[in-house]
Amino acid sequence: MTLAEQLADFCLATNFDDLPPDVIAATKRMAADTLACAWAGTTAPGVENMHRMVADEAGRPDAVLWGFGGRAPAAQAAFLNGVSAAALDFDCLHLGGLAHSPIVVMPAVMALAERERRSGKEFLAALALGVELHCRLGMATTDHSGWFYTSMHGVLAAAAAAAKVLRLDREGVCNSIGAALAQCGGTQQAAIEQTLMKRTQSAIAARDAVFSALLARYETSAPRAVFEGKCGFYAMYENGDPAVVTRDLGRRYEVLNMTLKKFPSCGCNHAPAEAALQLMHENKLDVSQIKDIEVTISPYMARLVGAKYDPGSNPLVAAQFSAQYSVASVMLRGHLGLADLEASAARDPAAIKLAHAVKVLIDESQEGAGLGGTVSFTAPSGRLTRTILDLPGSPENPMSDADLTAKALDCFSRGVAPLSAAQARALLGRIDALDQLDDMSAFWSGLAGVPAQERRSA
Repeated sequence: MTLAEQLADFCLATNFDDLPPDVIAATKRMAADTLACAWAGTTAPGVENMHRMVADEAGRPDAVLWGFGGRAPAAQAAFLNGVSAAALDFDCLHLGGLAHSPIVVMPAVMALAERERRSGKEFLAALALGVELHCRLGMATTDHSGWFYTSMHGVLAAAAAAAKVLRLDREGVCNSIGAALAQCGGTQQAAIEQTLMKRTQSAIAARDAVFSALLARYETSAPRAVFEGKCGFYAMYENGDPAVVTRDLGRRYEVLNMTLKKFPSCGCNHAPAEAALQLMHENKLDVSQIKDIEVTISPYMARLVGAKYDPGSNPLVAAQFSAQYSVASVMLRGHLGLADLEASAARDPAAIKLAHAVKVLIDESQEGAGLGGTVSFTAPSGRLTRTILDLPGSPENPMSDADLTAKALDCFSRGVAPLSAAQARALLGRIDALDQLDDMSAFWSGLAGVPAQERRSA
Protein backbone atom coordinates (compact mmCIF):
# COMPACT_ATOMS: atom_id res chain seq x y z
CA MET A 1 0.00 0.00 0.00
CA THR A 2 1.03 3.58 -0.47
CA LEU A 3 1.55 5.75 2.60
CA ALA A 4 -1.60 7.72 1.79
CA GLU A 5 -3.60 4.49 1.77
CA GLN A 6 -2.14 3.45 5.13
CA LEU A 7 -3.04 6.82 6.63
CA ALA A 8 -6.55 6.59 5.20
CA ASP A 9 -7.00 3.14 6.73
CA PHE A 10 -5.83 4.41 10.11
CA CYS A 11 -8.28 7.32 10.02
CA LEU A 12 -11.20 5.11 9.01
CA ALA A 13 -10.43 2.41 11.58
CA THR A 14 -9.97 4.79 14.53
CA ASN A 15 -12.96 6.42 16.17
CA PHE A 16 -13.55 8.25 19.42
CA ASP A 17 -14.05 5.09 21.48
CA ASP A 18 -10.72 3.74 20.20
CA LEU A 19 -8.74 6.70 21.56
CA PRO A 20 -7.08 6.35 24.99
CA PRO A 21 -8.43 8.68 27.71
CA ASP A 22 -5.16 10.66 27.88
CA VAL A 23 -5.34 11.32 24.13
CA ILE A 24 -8.91 12.59 24.47
CA ALA A 25 -7.89 14.83 27.37
CA ALA A 26 -4.91 16.18 25.41
CA THR A 27 -7.14 16.84 22.40
CA LYS A 28 -9.55 18.85 24.52
CA ARG A 29 -6.63 20.87 25.92
CA MET A 30 -5.46 21.58 22.37
CA ALA A 31 -8.93 22.64 21.32
CA ALA A 32 -9.30 25.02 24.28
CA ASP A 33 -5.84 26.49 23.78
CA THR A 34 -6.35 26.96 20.04
CA LEU A 35 -9.74 28.63 20.43
CA ALA A 36 -8.42 30.93 23.17
CA CYS A 37 -5.42 31.99 21.08
CA ALA A 38 -7.71 32.64 18.12
CA TRP A 39 -10.05 34.75 20.25
CA ALA A 40 -7.21 37.07 21.25
CA GLY A 41 -5.82 36.99 17.72
CA THR A 42 -8.90 38.61 16.18
CA THR A 43 -7.46 42.08 16.83
CA ALA A 44 -3.97 41.30 15.54
CA PRO A 45 -2.83 43.41 12.58
CA GLY A 46 -4.36 42.29 9.32
CA VAL A 47 -7.00 39.97 10.77
CA GLU A 48 -9.87 42.47 10.48
CA ASN A 49 -8.96 43.02 6.82
CA MET A 50 -9.22 39.29 6.20
CA HIS A 51 -12.51 39.22 8.10
CA ARG A 52 -13.85 41.85 5.72
CA MET A 53 -12.60 39.84 2.76
CA VAL A 54 -14.47 36.73 3.99
CA ALA A 55 -17.59 38.74 4.85
CA ASP A 56 -17.62 40.37 1.42
CA GLU A 57 -17.62 36.96 -0.23
CA ALA A 58 -20.65 35.84 1.85
CA GLY A 59 -22.17 32.45 1.03
CA ARG A 60 -23.88 29.62 2.89
CA PRO A 61 -23.78 29.87 6.71
CA ASP A 62 -21.82 26.69 7.43
CA ALA A 63 -19.65 27.59 10.41
CA VAL A 64 -19.11 30.31 13.02
CA LEU A 65 -16.29 32.83 12.67
CA TRP A 66 -14.55 32.59 16.04
CA GLY A 67 -14.70 35.79 18.05
CA PHE A 68 -16.29 37.79 15.26
CA GLY A 69 -19.57 35.91 15.25
CA GLY A 70 -21.64 35.32 12.14
CA ARG A 71 -21.15 32.42 9.75
CA ALA A 72 -19.39 31.70 6.48
CA PRO A 73 -18.92 28.78 4.09
CA ALA A 74 -16.81 26.03 5.65
CA ALA A 75 -13.64 26.70 3.66
CA GLN A 76 -13.80 30.45 4.31
CA ALA A 77 -14.51 29.92 8.01
CA ALA A 78 -11.55 27.54 8.23
CA PHE A 79 -9.36 30.18 6.61
CA LEU A 80 -10.34 33.10 8.86
CA ASN A 81 -10.36 31.02 12.05
CA GLY A 82 -6.96 29.69 11.05
CA VAL A 83 -5.61 33.23 10.60
CA SER A 84 -6.86 34.26 14.04
CA ALA A 85 -5.47 31.12 15.67
CA ALA A 86 -2.01 31.70 14.21
CA ALA A 87 -1.89 35.48 14.57
CA LEU A 88 -0.26 35.74 18.00
CA ASP A 89 2.08 32.73 17.68
CA PHE A 90 0.72 31.59 21.03
CA ASP A 91 -0.66 28.29 19.75
CA CYS A 92 0.40 24.67 20.34
CA LEU A 93 3.61 23.35 18.80
CA HIS A 94 4.92 19.83 18.26
CA LEU A 95 8.67 20.16 18.60
CA GLY A 96 9.55 16.84 16.97
CA GLY A 97 7.64 17.65 13.81
CA LEU A 98 8.02 21.44 13.97
CA ALA A 99 4.29 21.52 13.43
CA HIS A 100 1.70 24.03 14.65
CA SER A 101 -0.84 21.30 14.02
CA PRO A 102 -4.07 22.44 15.72
CA ILE A 103 -4.21 25.80 13.91
CA VAL A 104 -4.52 23.93 10.62
CA VAL A 105 -6.51 20.86 11.61
CA MET A 106 -9.00 22.36 14.08
CA PRO A 107 -10.35 25.18 11.88
CA ALA A 108 -10.87 22.70 9.04
CA VAL A 109 -12.54 19.88 10.96
CA MET A 110 -14.62 22.16 13.18
CA ALA A 111 -16.01 24.08 10.21
CA LEU A 112 -17.05 20.84 8.52
CA ALA A 113 -18.33 19.32 11.77
CA GLU A 114 -20.63 22.33 12.18
CA ARG A 115 -21.71 22.21 8.55
CA GLU A 116 -22.44 18.47 8.64
CA ARG A 117 -23.93 18.52 12.17
CA ARG A 118 -21.49 15.88 13.39
CA SER A 119 -21.25 14.92 17.05
CA GLY A 120 -18.64 16.26 19.42
CA LYS A 121 -17.10 12.79 19.53
CA GLU A 122 -16.66 12.77 15.76
CA PHE A 123 -15.08 16.23 15.89
CA LEU A 124 -12.66 15.25 18.67
CA ALA A 125 -11.65 12.05 16.88
CA ALA A 126 -10.98 13.89 13.62
CA LEU A 127 -9.01 16.58 15.44
CA ALA A 128 -6.88 14.03 17.29
CA LEU A 129 -6.18 11.99 14.17
CA GLY A 130 -5.41 14.98 11.99
CA VAL A 131 -2.96 16.37 14.53
CA GLU A 132 -1.41 12.91 14.93
CA LEU A 133 -0.76 12.61 11.20
CA HIS A 134 0.56 16.16 10.99
CA CYS A 135 3.11 15.60 13.75
CA ARG A 136 4.30 12.31 12.26
CA LEU A 137 4.67 13.76 8.77
CA GLY A 138 6.82 16.51 10.21
CA MET A 139 8.97 14.03 12.13
CA ALA A 140 9.58 12.06 8.94
CA THR A 141 11.15 14.98 7.03
CA THR A 142 14.34 16.26 8.61
CA ASP A 143 16.18 18.23 5.92
CA HIS A 144 14.71 21.50 7.24
CA SER A 145 15.46 23.14 3.92
CA GLY A 146 13.16 26.11 4.41
CA TRP A 147 9.66 24.77 3.81
CA PHE A 148 7.07 25.80 6.40
CA TYR A 149 6.13 22.42 7.82
CA THR A 150 2.95 23.70 9.45
CA SER A 151 1.29 24.40 6.11
CA MET A 152 3.18 21.87 3.97
CA HIS A 153 2.26 18.83 6.05
CA GLY A 154 -0.79 20.45 7.56
CA VAL A 155 -2.87 20.51 4.40
CA LEU A 156 -2.24 16.77 3.86
CA ALA A 157 -3.08 15.75 7.43
CA ALA A 158 -6.05 18.07 7.74
CA ALA A 159 -7.41 16.82 4.40
CA ALA A 160 -7.47 13.29 5.80
CA ALA A 161 -9.19 14.49 8.97
CA ALA A 162 -11.68 16.58 6.98
CA ALA A 163 -12.54 13.57 4.85
CA LYS A 164 -13.25 11.61 8.02
CA VAL A 165 -15.67 14.33 9.15
CA LEU A 166 -17.44 13.99 5.79
CA ARG A 167 -17.62 10.19 6.40
CA LEU A 168 -15.96 9.42 3.09
CA ASP A 169 -14.93 5.84 2.28
CA ARG A 170 -11.36 4.67 1.74
CA GLU A 171 -11.20 5.93 -1.82
CA GLY A 172 -12.61 9.27 -0.72
CA VAL A 173 -10.05 9.76 2.06
CA CYS A 174 -7.24 8.82 -0.33
CA ASN A 175 -8.57 11.26 -2.92
CA SER A 176 -8.73 14.00 -0.30
CA ILE A 177 -5.07 13.46 0.62
CA GLY A 178 -4.17 13.30 -3.07
CA ALA A 179 -6.02 16.52 -3.79
CA ALA A 180 -4.12 18.17 -0.96
CA LEU A 181 -0.82 17.31 -2.69
CA ALA A 182 -1.80 19.77 -5.40
CA GLN A 183 -2.16 22.48 -2.76
CA CYS A 184 1.00 22.03 -0.68
CA GLY A 185 2.82 25.30 -0.12
CA GLY A 186 4.42 27.70 2.31
CA THR A 187 8.04 28.55 3.10
CA GLN A 188 9.91 30.18 5.95
CA GLN A 189 10.58 33.26 3.82
CA ALA A 190 7.38 34.81 5.14
CA ALA A 191 8.78 34.56 8.68
CA ILE A 192 12.29 35.62 7.72
CA GLU A 193 10.90 38.84 6.21
CA GLN A 194 8.48 39.16 9.15
CA THR A 195 5.35 39.49 7.04
CA LEU A 196 1.71 38.74 7.77
CA MET A 197 1.85 35.83 5.32
CA LYS A 198 3.54 33.76 8.05
CA ARG A 199 0.22 33.36 9.83
CA THR A 200 -1.76 33.24 6.58
CA GLN A 201 0.05 30.22 5.15
CA SER A 202 -1.32 27.89 7.81
CA ALA A 203 -4.81 29.33 7.31
CA ILE A 204 -4.59 28.67 3.58
CA ALA A 205 -3.71 25.07 4.44
CA ALA A 206 -6.83 24.81 6.63
CA ARG A 207 -8.99 26.23 3.84
CA ASP A 208 -7.46 23.95 1.23
CA ALA A 209 -7.94 20.89 3.44
CA VAL A 210 -11.68 21.58 3.46
CA PHE A 211 -11.62 22.12 -0.31
CA SER A 212 -9.68 18.87 -0.83
CA ALA A 213 -12.22 16.88 1.17
CA LEU A 214 -15.11 18.45 -0.75
CA LEU A 215 -13.40 17.64 -4.05
CA ALA A 216 -13.16 14.04 -2.87
CA ARG A 217 -16.83 14.01 -1.83
CA TYR A 218 -17.68 14.97 -5.41
CA GLU A 219 -15.59 12.04 -6.70
CA THR A 220 -12.57 13.92 -8.00
CA SER A 221 -9.86 11.32 -8.47
CA ALA A 222 -6.37 12.13 -7.19
CA PRO A 223 -2.91 10.50 -6.95
CA ARG A 224 -2.34 7.57 -4.58
CA ALA A 225 1.47 7.73 -4.39
CA VAL A 226 1.19 11.12 -2.73
CA PHE A 227 4.42 10.79 -0.79
CA GLU A 228 6.62 8.18 -2.46
CA GLY A 229 5.68 8.70 -6.11
CA LYS A 230 8.12 9.80 -8.81
CA CYS A 231 6.69 13.31 -8.53
CA GLY A 232 5.30 12.90 -5.03
CA PHE A 233 5.95 14.92 -1.89
CA TYR A 234 9.26 13.30 -0.97
CA ALA A 235 10.66 13.70 -4.48
CA MET A 236 9.49 17.23 -5.14
CA TYR A 237 9.60 18.92 -1.73
CA GLU A 238 11.77 17.18 0.85
CA ASN A 239 13.07 13.69 1.58
CA GLY A 240 11.07 11.71 4.09
CA ASP A 241 10.91 8.32 5.76
CA PRO A 242 7.45 6.69 5.60
CA ALA A 243 8.48 4.27 8.36
CA VAL A 244 8.66 7.18 10.81
CA VAL A 245 5.09 8.11 9.95
CA THR A 246 3.67 4.63 10.47
CA ARG A 247 5.83 3.35 13.34
CA ASP A 248 3.52 2.38 16.24
CA LEU A 249 0.68 4.25 14.54
CA GLY A 250 -2.38 3.85 16.73
CA ARG A 251 -0.32 2.52 19.64
CA ARG A 252 1.83 5.57 20.45
CA TYR A 253 0.30 9.03 20.10
CA GLU A 254 2.32 12.14 19.30
CA VAL A 255 -0.75 14.18 20.33
CA LEU A 256 0.55 13.65 23.86
CA ASN A 257 3.79 15.44 23.01
CA MET A 258 2.43 18.86 22.14
CA THR A 259 3.96 21.98 23.67
CA LEU A 260 1.37 24.47 24.91
CA LYS A 261 3.19 27.77 24.75
CA LYS A 262 4.08 29.94 27.71
CA PHE A 263 5.12 32.87 25.53
CA PRO A 264 3.25 34.38 22.51
CA SER A 265 6.19 34.20 20.13
CA CYS A 266 8.04 31.89 17.80
CA GLY A 267 9.15 28.73 19.59
CA CYS A 268 12.75 29.61 18.74
CA ASN A 269 12.52 32.46 21.26
CA HIS A 270 11.26 30.44 24.19
CA ALA A 271 14.51 28.97 25.50
CA PRO A 272 16.35 32.33 25.52
CA ALA A 273 13.33 34.09 27.06
CA GLU A 274 12.94 31.47 29.78
CA ALA A 275 16.67 31.45 30.53
CA ALA A 276 16.74 35.23 30.90
CA LEU A 277 13.56 35.20 32.99
CA GLN A 278 14.96 32.61 35.39
CA LEU A 279 18.28 34.41 35.83
CA MET A 280 16.64 37.78 36.42
CA HIS A 281 14.14 36.36 38.93
CA GLU A 282 16.50 34.09 40.84
CA ASN A 283 19.13 36.81 41.27
CA LYS A 284 16.59 39.61 41.87
CA LEU A 285 18.24 41.75 39.21
CA ASP A 286 17.28 45.05 37.67
CA VAL A 287 18.13 45.60 34.03
CA SER A 288 20.43 48.48 35.01
CA GLN A 289 22.66 45.94 36.78
CA ILE A 290 23.50 43.80 33.76
CA LYS A 291 25.72 44.18 30.73
CA ASP A 292 27.37 42.16 27.96
CA ILE A 293 24.25 40.12 27.15
CA GLU A 294 24.77 37.12 24.87
CA VAL A 295 22.28 34.63 23.44
CA THR A 296 23.53 31.39 21.88
CA ILE A 297 21.18 29.53 19.54
CA SER A 298 21.33 26.99 16.71
CA PRO A 299 21.65 27.89 13.00
CA TYR A 300 18.03 26.83 12.48
CA MET A 301 16.83 29.18 15.23
CA ALA A 302 19.05 31.99 14.03
CA ARG A 303 17.50 31.78 10.57
CA LEU A 304 14.11 32.60 12.06
CA VAL A 305 14.81 34.82 15.08
CA GLY A 306 18.47 35.80 14.96
CA ALA A 307 18.31 38.98 12.86
CA LYS A 308 18.78 42.46 14.30
CA TYR A 309 15.53 43.63 15.85
CA ASP A 310 13.61 46.17 13.78
CA PRO A 311 9.92 46.74 14.57
CA GLY A 312 9.43 48.31 11.13
CA SER A 313 5.94 48.33 9.69
CA ASN A 314 4.93 45.00 11.30
CA PRO A 315 5.95 45.42 14.96
CA LEU A 316 3.93 42.45 16.22
CA VAL A 317 5.51 40.01 13.77
CA ALA A 318 8.94 41.57 14.31
CA ALA A 319 8.61 41.09 18.07
CA GLN A 320 7.40 37.51 17.64
CA PHE A 321 10.42 36.61 15.54
CA SER A 322 13.26 38.24 17.43
CA ALA A 323 15.43 36.60 20.06
CA GLN A 324 16.83 40.04 20.85
CA TYR A 325 13.41 41.49 21.60
CA SER A 326 12.24 38.45 23.57
CA VAL A 327 15.22 38.62 25.92
CA ALA A 328 15.00 42.41 26.16
CA SER A 329 11.33 42.31 27.10
CA VAL A 330 11.95 39.78 29.86
CA MET A 331 14.86 41.76 31.27
CA LEU A 332 13.17 45.14 31.01
CA ARG A 333 9.62 44.21 32.08
CA GLY A 334 9.90 40.83 33.76
CA HIS A 335 7.62 39.12 31.24
CA LEU A 336 6.94 38.32 27.59
CA GLY A 337 3.19 38.33 27.20
CA LEU A 338 0.45 39.53 24.91
CA ALA A 339 0.85 43.13 26.07
CA ASP A 340 4.48 43.01 24.96
CA LEU A 341 3.38 42.36 21.37
CA GLU A 342 1.37 45.54 21.10
CA ALA A 343 2.84 48.16 18.79
CA SER A 344 3.57 50.61 21.61
CA ALA A 345 5.57 47.98 23.49
CA ALA A 346 7.35 46.66 20.41
CA ARG A 347 8.37 50.21 19.45
CA ASP A 348 9.34 51.27 22.97
CA PRO A 349 12.73 53.02 22.58
CA ALA A 350 14.03 51.45 25.79
CA ALA A 351 13.14 47.97 24.53
CA ILE A 352 14.73 48.61 21.15
CA LYS A 353 17.92 49.94 22.75
CA LEU A 354 18.21 46.93 25.05
CA ALA A 355 17.38 44.50 22.23
CA HIS A 356 20.23 45.91 20.15
CA ALA A 357 22.55 45.34 23.10
CA VAL A 358 21.78 41.61 22.99
CA LYS A 359 24.48 39.81 21.00
CA VAL A 360 23.24 36.74 19.14
CA LEU A 361 25.80 33.95 18.79
CA ILE A 362 25.27 30.95 16.53
CA ASP A 363 26.44 27.53 17.69
CA GLU A 364 27.33 25.88 14.39
CA SER A 365 27.75 22.53 16.15
CA GLN A 366 23.99 22.31 16.72
CA GLU A 367 22.52 20.42 13.80
CA GLY A 368 18.86 19.96 12.99
CA ALA A 369 16.02 21.93 14.50
CA GLY A 370 16.55 21.73 18.25
CA LEU A 371 15.12 24.76 20.06
CA GLY A 372 17.37 24.87 23.14
CA GLY A 373 19.30 28.04 23.90
CA THR A 374 21.66 29.77 26.31
CA VAL A 375 21.70 33.26 27.81
CA SER A 376 24.65 34.78 29.64
CA PHE A 377 25.41 38.26 30.96
CA THR A 378 27.52 40.05 33.50
CA ALA A 379 25.85 40.97 36.79
CA PRO A 380 27.26 42.46 40.03
CA SER A 381 27.98 38.92 41.26
CA GLY A 382 29.85 37.95 38.09
CA ARG A 383 29.04 36.17 34.87
CA LEU A 384 25.70 34.36 34.92
CA THR A 385 24.70 31.68 32.41
CA ARG A 386 21.61 29.56 31.93
CA THR A 387 20.81 26.95 29.28
CA ILE A 388 17.27 25.80 28.60
CA LEU A 389 16.76 22.59 26.64
CA ASP A 390 13.21 21.65 27.64
CA LEU A 391 10.89 24.48 26.64
CA PRO A 392 8.25 25.62 29.11
CA GLY A 393 4.95 23.97 28.20
CA SER A 394 6.64 20.94 26.65
CA PRO A 395 5.92 17.40 27.89
CA GLU A 396 9.24 17.48 29.76
CA ASN A 397 8.43 20.83 31.37
CA PRO A 398 4.62 21.13 31.30
CA MET A 399 2.54 24.11 32.33
CA SER A 400 0.16 23.46 35.22
CA ASP A 401 -3.59 23.27 34.69
CA ALA A 402 -3.87 26.54 36.60
CA ASP A 403 -1.36 28.23 34.27
CA LEU A 404 -3.18 26.93 31.18
CA THR A 405 -6.50 28.19 32.51
CA ALA A 406 -4.97 31.57 33.31
CA LYS A 407 -3.58 31.75 29.76
CA ALA A 408 -6.99 30.91 28.27
CA LEU A 409 -8.82 33.43 30.45
CA ASP A 410 -6.35 36.14 29.47
CA CYS A 411 -6.80 35.35 25.78
CA PHE A 412 -10.59 35.27 26.01
CA SER A 413 -10.55 38.66 27.74
CA ARG A 414 -9.05 40.16 24.56
CA GLY A 415 -9.93 40.31 20.89
CA VAL A 416 -12.84 41.93 19.09
CA ALA A 417 -15.33 40.51 21.62
CA PRO A 418 -13.69 40.29 25.06
CA LEU A 419 -15.36 37.83 27.41
CA SER A 420 -15.78 38.06 31.15
CA ALA A 421 -14.14 35.38 33.26
CA ALA A 422 -17.53 33.72 33.74
CA GLN A 423 -18.25 33.70 30.01
CA ALA A 424 -14.80 32.33 29.24
CA ARG A 425 -15.16 29.57 31.83
CA ALA A 426 -18.53 28.64 30.33
CA LEU A 427 -16.90 28.34 26.90
CA LEU A 428 -14.08 26.23 28.35
CA GLY A 429 -16.69 24.06 30.00
CA ARG A 430 -18.41 23.56 26.65
CA ILE A 431 -15.11 22.34 25.17
CA ASP A 432 -14.57 19.96 28.10
CA ALA A 433 -18.02 18.47 27.48
CA LEU A 434 -17.64 18.08 23.71
CA ASP A 435 -17.98 14.32 23.92
CA GLN A 436 -21.52 14.87 25.22
CA LEU A 437 -22.57 17.13 22.33
CA ASP A 438 -24.75 15.50 19.67
CA ASP A 439 -24.57 18.29 17.08
CA MET A 440 -21.54 20.54 16.57
CA SER A 441 -23.72 23.19 14.92
CA ALA A 442 -25.12 23.75 18.43
CA PHE A 443 -21.70 24.24 20.01
CA TRP A 444 -22.18 28.00 20.40
CA SER A 445 -25.84 27.90 21.42
CA GLY A 446 -26.78 29.13 24.88
CA LEU A 447 -23.41 30.73 25.67
CA ALA A 448 -24.59 34.09 26.96
CA GLY A 449 -22.59 37.02 25.62
CA VAL A 450 -20.43 34.89 23.32
CA PRO A 451 -20.67 36.15 19.71
CA ALA A 452 -22.19 33.57 17.42
CA GLN A 453 -25.10 33.28 15.06
CA GLU A 454 -27.64 30.51 15.22
CA ARG A 455 -27.57 28.35 12.15
CA ARG A 456 -30.28 29.14 9.66
CA SER A 457 -32.12 26.44 7.77
CA ALA A 458 -30.59 25.72 4.38
